[in-house]
Amino acid sequence: MSIFEVFIWVLLFTSFLALYRAIRGPSVYDRVVGINAVGTKTIVVLVLIGYVYARPSFFDIPLLYAILNFISVIVIAKYLERGRVDE
Repeated sequence: MSIFEVFIWVLLFTSFLALYRAIRGPSVYDRVVGINAVGTKTIVVLVLIGYVYARPSFFDIPLLYAILNFISVIVIAKYLERGRVDE
């Protein structure tokens, strides 16, 4: 087992911990942070898989996923703060 496989397994384990926080979070903000952490860890796992298997196309997918993750967290935060997103 290579160091990259170990790192991927560690990231998956911590991703499940963040998913637990997203499901059982005491507040809505904890849930949003948990979902953002799961998205970030997914991006890192996809980049590592692309590096291990020498597939450069796997670097485009996490970039798009990172952009969507960032925009969705901004929209959710704006909605929670103001109650609407239209401004």
